[in-house]
Amino acid sequence: MDTEAVIEAADVVDGRPPGADRKEQIIRMVALFVMPFLMVTMMFATYMSTMHSPHPRDMPVAIVGSGATAQAVVDGLNAGDSTEATLVATRDDAVDLLHDQDAAGALVLPTDGGASATILTASAAGASQNATVQQLLAPVAVQNSWQTATEDVAPLPSGDSAGIAVLFAAMGMMLAGYVPLSIMVMGVPHLLRLRRFLPVLAGWSALTSSIIWLILGPVVGAVEGHYLTFLGVGTLATAAVGLAQLLLSKLIGPLAVLPGMLLWVVFGMPASNLALSVHNMPGFFQFLHGVLPLPAAGEALRSVLYFDGNGLGTHLIVLAVWIVAALALCLLKERSASGNMIPGVPPITDPDSKAPALAGGPARSKRFRYVAAAGFPLAILVVVVGAMGFSMHKPQPHDIPVVVVAAAPGQAQQTAAGLHAQLDGILDVTVADTVDEATEQIRSRDVVAAFVLPSAPDTPATLYSASAANASQQSAIRAIFQPITAAQGLPLTLTDVQPLSETDTGGSNSMYVGMSWIMAGFLFLAVLRGGAPHVRRLPQFLPLLGGWAIGMSVWLWFLFDVLIGAITGNALEMIAYGALTIFSVSLATGVLTRTVGLAGIIPMMVVLMMAGVPASGGGMSVYLVPEVFRPLQDVLPLPAAVDIARSLRYFDGVGVGQNLLVIAIWGAVGLVLNLVIDRWLKRRSDSGGPDAGTTPEAHPRLVPAEAH
Repeated sequence: MDTEAVIEAADVVDGRPPGADRKEQIIRMVALFVMPFLMVTMMFATYMSTMHSPHPRDMPVAIVGSGATAQAVVDGLNAGDSTEATLVATRDDAVDLLHDQDAAGALVLPTDGGASATILTASAAGASQNATVQQLLAPVAVQNSWQTATEDVAPLPSGDSAGIAVLFAAMGMMLAGYVPLSIMVMGVPHLLRLRRFLPVLAGWSALTSSIIWLILGPVVGAVEGHYLTFLGVGTLATAAVGLAQLLLSKLIGPLAVLPGMLLWVVFGMPASNLALSVHNMPGFFQFLHGVLPLPAAGEALRSVLYFDGNGLGTHLIVLAVWIVAALALCLLKERSASGNMIPGVPPITDPDSKAPALAGGPARSKRFRYVAAAGFPLAILVVVVGAMGFSMHKPQPHDIPVVVVAAAPGQAQQTAAGLHAQLDGILDVTVADTVDEATEQIRSRDVVAAFVLPSAPDTPATLYSASAANASQQSAIRAIFQPITAAQGLPLTLTDVQPLSETDTGGSNSMYVGMSWIMAGFLFLAVLRGGAPHVRRLPQFLPLLGGWAIGMSVWLWFLFDVLIGAITGNALEMIAYGALTIFSVSLATGVLTRTVGLAGIIPMMVVLMMAGVPASGGGMSVYLVPEVFRPLQDVLPLPAAVDIARSLRYFDGVGVGQNLLVIAIWGAVGLVLNLVIDRWLKRRSDSGGPDAGTTPEAHPRLVPAEAH
């Protein structure tokens, strides 16, 4: 997320500088609401609509075999719209298709009257696609009474068992490409002529690509070697996005943040094939997969890292086309009548004049602005790639709370002791007296699963869990207990005490609801600090925060429930709790933005989002990410917001009170500290001290003039 760009865009209205008349001030204040509203809306409308209920659409699969049976299998798979099956003669042909990523999976039919089929997968092409292929092909084997085995022909390396290295590398390249432009437009606009911009972009692209490799490779351990691959692909990807963003900036000025973010991140993520399979996305995003830089960068890296470079050329061509087209159009723009004028900002003749390095801040020297133009986006890049890569590259189960239930208490204690000895550090095992007690603990999210021993000979054991609590932790706990019971010859029944709904098949809805609340609160105060620095006292902006919190909460509920249909019910609670979260996060954010300026959004981003996402259990379970995030789950606002949304939808509001307390404490502390800041600002004002950044007039705006 490029907060600086949103602030700069909100600070420009009708091509005029911040002015004096009341009408213009009103327009500027309206813009302060419109920009974060559009940012939050376009991001979460896209993510929620594409990912709340993904299902396969024409997923390519190969069937290995011959004769009437093989053709019948192909025809059966092609009868629906989930798969697009192709008949191939040999297993090697199918493996080639998987390595070329022309097939998502393959089913090798039994030969010579056998009864054993093999499902071929390529986990390096995506964990979600790998799971989907097995769900599509396993029923075919069951229908034909075949036993099945699964073989991974392109496994992920141990250091990147989640397969996220290419995702966060590509995302880092997008950030490196478009974030700096929003700062350069206002802070160092004389660098935006192509003859100056191109060498800067080349050096920046090589530097940031090297940093991304350094983080994901030697620091995190998700990538082994391949520095030149990251350098080459990263330089092309960052240059492609940087030049395209330069073109947008030359055409529409600071408002370029909106189409830029839409193209590089909002549309790029669901089209990328890096988080969810692109074959689970609507057709529009399948088209975008072949034309946008984010998919091209990620797929190019994946091709070299895991598939011996198969298909690399196609993805590099996409990046090259963006570079050539953007460069040509930038040249045409510079030679046009408007030349190097950037819409929305008046030109000046002296680039050495002092101006704010970040929106709403004090006037700074050119050298300081150079440092800010590089340091601010570099900090965002390191935070995003580093935090996400560290937390999610290698999920490992640890301390998963499980209860054991048995008819005889002694048997339960004995089994618990055995599990503890066998899986020390992986499971945290306790004992419950009854199944009802155990399932109640699952519903309150105090435990992940309950293992119920057979009550009589020749009866199965039962493993209770709740996919609604987190699908990844349910999969992990089932993967732990199934081989244990199989080794003992004990049948196992799997029971989902609270399944996910049909409109939340991946369990991601609560995460997107919580993230939208947090981002709405975080973004508004940052924009207010940069776009309206004269609104500097708590009594001035407190009513704005209240109106924003209520309005955005109502809108997000309407968007997610009525328009998209991803969440249902609990309208009043969702609106009220959402408003409290947005308001509290805004107050907490204001503590730093009012004292250290926009540089304060970096630590707030770390606390609210980068630490909050892995601690929330909204995507990956908190019992699968590094242990440092587990205590953060009980104190950060994002985990509280995610659990509120999840509890309201699936668990009858159990635990909402505790989560509301966490959010309220953040708001209360933020309110008290803001009151302290008010007194501090008043003392500075009364003593005649500088109150930097509080008036628009204190901050001249820069834009490159023809003479630069």
